[in-house]
Amino acid sequence: MAKTYDPFRDFERMFSAAMPRPNVPGMPMDLVRTGDEYIAELDLPGVDPESIDIDIDDRTLTIRAERKAREGDIEWLSKERPTGTFARQLTLGYGVAVDQIKADYTGGVLTLTFPVAEEAKPRKIAVNSGDDTKTIDA
Repeated sequence: MAKTYDPFRDFERMFSAAMPRPNVPGMPMDLVRTGDEYIAELDLPGVDPESIDIDIDDRTLTIRAERKAREGDIEWLSKERPTGTFARQLTLGYGVAVDQIKADYTGGVLTLTFPVAEEAKPRKIAVNSGDDTKTIDA
């Protein structure tokens, strides 16, 4: 059977070798707000919970985790899952109570819960006007 020449296949191969594709982040994340909390869920399957390190410095939250590669006398048939140390940083606004952040690692998902700071919650302010007191939403 004769093979047909496909110039686009060669061009794509040359282009993909010269221009690396953007990597899928090592920690894909979902972030939502529910009521008085922000919740971040980061996928970290196969990560040893002992390797997870979370710290805050000047409203920058840094998450580090490590997924170790298999070692020993093995023959790789396919290797698609990234290994090594992963890091991700989140800049926290002033509406987050940084001293009350909670972290949980269950089923390969790291869940961070960020409570909304009291000063960032909506509140009502009473307005006095002569004899009448009125409440205005702030």
